[in-house]
Amino acid sequence: MSDFITIYAEATPNPDSMKFVVSKMILPNDSADYRTLDKAEGNSPLAVAIFKEYPFANGVFIMNNFVSVTKLPDVAWSDYITPMREFIKVYIEAGNEIISANKTLSTEEESEIEAKIKKLLDDHVKPAVEMDGGAITFKSFKEGVVTVVMKGSCSGCPSSTFTLKSGIENLLKRMVPQVEAVEAEAE
Repeated sequence: MSDFITIYAEATPNPDSMKFVVSKMILPNDSADYRTLDKAEGNSPLAVAIFKEYPFANGVFIMNNFVSVTKLPDVAWSDYITPMREFIKVYIEAGNEIISANKTLSTEEESEIEAKIKKLLDDHVKPAVEMDGGAITFKSFKEGVVTVVMKGSCSGCPSSTFTLKSGIENLLKRMVPQVEAVEAEAE
């Protein structure tokens, strides 16, 4: 028996990305970001299905209760929001696999400074970034520089550099004196 779900589309600050919000959790407490069909294959059957159905898809990001799709710049969202929303709805209602079962999360030990940085990102930055259809993950802290990975609609968004320097960097410098700079890295 399938679940009945609802999905609505929400614009993001990145004009090439659209966030499709699902009425249930589809990937709780994790995220998956695929920029190509090749990267999605073997990892996310949902992302593979979106890439194959919509050749203009230039990225699929899945997290919690949403899927953000980034399109090629020469395609108008107005032609595809409704059919893509219905495609994702039918896919999820059918009980199809979102992320391959063999995907495992890695764990690592962290220093006290890294733990504090991660907590600040989790508590103050991630919720705002997720509202815009993206995600931010901590990658490393070396020699005063925090490296984060911007995913989903935040990857390649024109305003993400401003957000990174004006918001995130200022917050971390203020709360963790050892932080000198924050840099974003593409995944």
